Formats: sequence, C-alpha cells, structure tokens
Amino acid sequence: MQTLEPTTKSPVTPPEFDTTIRRRKTRPVQVGNVTIGGGHPVVVQSMINEDTLDIEGSVAAIRRLHEIGCEIVRVTVPSLAHAKALAEIKEKLNKTYQPVPIVADVHHNGMKIALEVAKHIEKVRINPGLYVFEKPKGDRSEYTQAEFDEIGEKIRETLEPLVISLRDQGKAMRIGVNHGSLAERMLFTYGDTPLGMVESALEFIRICESLDFRNLVVSLKASRTPVMIAAYRLMAKRMDELGMDYPLHLGVTEAGDGEYGRIKSTAGIATLLADGIGDTIRVSLTEAPEKEIPVCYSILQALGLRKTMVEYVACPSCGRTLFNLEEVLAKVRAATSHLVGLDIAVMGCIVNGPGEMADADYGYVGKQPGYISLYRGREEIIKVPEERGVEALIDLIKTDGRWVDP
Repeated sequence: MQTLEPTTKSPVTPPEFDTTIRRRKTRPVQVGNVTIGGGHPVVVQSMINEDTLDIEGSVAAIRRLHEIGCEIVRVTVPSLAHAKALAEIKEKLNKTYQPVPIVADVHHNGMKIALEVAKHIEKVRINPGLYVFEKPKGDRSEYTQAEFDEIGEKIRETLEPLVISLRDQGKAMRIGVNHGSLAERMLFTYGDTPLGMVESALEFIRICESLDFRNLVVSLKASRTPVMIAAYRLMAKRMDELGMDYPLHLGVTEAGDGEYGRIKSTAGIATLLADGIGDTIRVSLTEAPEKEIPVCYSILQALGLRKTMVEYVACPSCGRTLFNLEEVLAKVRAATSHLVGLDIAVMGCIVNGPGEMADADYGYVGKQPGYISLYRGREEIIKVPEERGVEALIDLIKTDGRWVDP
C-alpha cells in the first residue's frame, strides 16, 4: 500500500488526488461580446418561447433572460419573415436595453433563411440532419457510395454561401446535431448511434474548414442521457485525433420538467463537465425559460467552474444536532445569500463540524446547547447565545471587511 510521508514543504497533489477539473483546450469562438471556449468561463444559454414575429414579446423575453444571467439567447427562425423580424428585434434591444448575443435556429432547407439571419445576429445554429432535408424512401435498403457522395455535394453547395457570409462577417455557427433527427443516409451508414451523430457533425466541420471557417461550436444532443454522454465523449476523442479544437455546447434535449428534468440534465451535463468536456451549456426544461438559468448556475457552482452564489455547506442533521438545522440554515441564507463568493458552513454539532467545514470561509456550529460557535476557517472566533448567532455572523463578516449591503 502506498503511503505519503509527512513533509514540511508545500504539498504537491498526486494526480490521483487532484480535485481540479482540467478542461479540454478549445479555440475561442466570439459570439457578440461573449467568448465560448479558449479557457473562458462556461457560458450559460437558453431559448425564448415567443414567436419571433412578435417583436415586443421577443425583446421582452430576451431581456428577462439576459437580466438573470443568460449570456446567449436563442430564437427560432422558421421562415424568411421571422428572419427579417430579427433586424427589428436587434435594433429595439440596442435602443431600449443593450446588445445581447443572439443565436438563430434554422432548420428545414434553410439556406435563404440562414443567409438573411446572418445579416442581423451573431450566430446561426443549423441541424445537419435537416439543413438539406431528404425525404426518406420507405423501400430503401441501402445507400450506395455514389448516393452518399451526391447528397454530400448538395450539402456543400447549400452550406457554402452561409459559411462564406459568416466567415467574412466574423460571426459564428453552431453545428447542432440531434440524435432524433439524424439524416437517413447517416442512419443507414452508421446506425442510430453516437457514431452517426459524430460523423454527421464531422461532415459539416470539414466543409467549413475547407472554406477556412473555424468559428464553430458543436453540439450532439439526445433525450437519453447515456446517448448524449457517449456522443460528446466520442466527439471529443475524434476531434483530438483529428487536431480539431472546437468548443462543445452541452445539453440533454427534451429533458422534461420538474425535479426529474433537472436531474436528467444535471446527470448528463455535469458528468461531461467533470471530464473537462464542455464550454457552454443549456438546460432544456418544459417550463418557462427563466427556470433554466438557476439550474445551469447550480451545476457550474457545484463543480467549482463558476462562482455565482454563496456556497452553503450544511450537515444532513442527526440525533446529535443541537438546533433546528433547517430553520437556522434558512435564516443564515436569508441574511447572507447576496455575498457571492463566500463559503459558509452551518453544522449542527461539533463531532464533524470543524472537519467538514474546513474549506469554508465562515462556520456556524452548534457546540453546546443554547450556544453557537462562529469560526473563521478552522479558527473558533466567538461563542454567542443561539438567538444572537446570525447577528454575530454578520458582525464577523463585517469585521473582516467582506460584507456588502444587499
């Protein structure tokens, strides 16, 4: 068994004990005033529900999302009229609020639509399975290489004008593969698999690269979390093998609503982020888009990738607890939740308290009945009657110069 010898020098963490998430190195892709990849913080995205023809409603919805921390907002663009409406949306946003990076979602046979939206917004999202839509043939038993190549050439012809437009304007594209909408020839060639998703993305990437366009972000979404995880891992592996460094946009599509939708999304997104894979995320809930943003930030906070709230460390409560832990945690949270960046521990007893809260900035511990011990890191600072605990915690934070008014 390996043993670690005591040392007086600064410890060097062995690789197997390293808790730092090592993010995959990716190229920076600029989307308006936001950068995806290149070591920048993981970007949070969402999508409005409003019809893009509703100018006022769309502007209000985009603003609501942006004000609560959504950094890039996606809108749907099913027709040329919707594409032209984007010009008005952008103009109104700039006049009444501020510039917000927008992604336009373009689907079936969307070259004309995509070319129009590219004039107005910062990023275009296309779905390789639908951009050049081929109606499936019910009696097909195989795809010949000639048929495969013929459609590939048609895709190139249709994609090239958009790529050139985005390239020349310095704008971005998301190649957004969906497991549920793979093109028929990909299904015949690779099956309904993560490999088919990856090959679909790679076909579009190669076309873009041949035109010297690399402002690309790639997504490979699925409604089944294991499929989504496998597709992204395979994509990262294949890109590494091919010398590609494009940022990845993570998401479990059609995750549903409520607790399960949040758990399902977190299971997929957090698993990949912990592997170092992913530069921007969207949690897709069947709820108001505003409900997605807190979930995104909670995932990033839990993994230590972004600090967007106070981190509360609290024990689960047991027979040793010397006060009502739920009530006290709620009081501490109500008084301090605006102090973004702090770690505060609320521990019900002394048995595990100091050890479990060792990494916290401040500790609130039930050390004896009726009294609270307050800690700064590992050091006990003061013991006060329980009814003065929260007040004393605030005073300690103020003494340290770390308090700001709500």
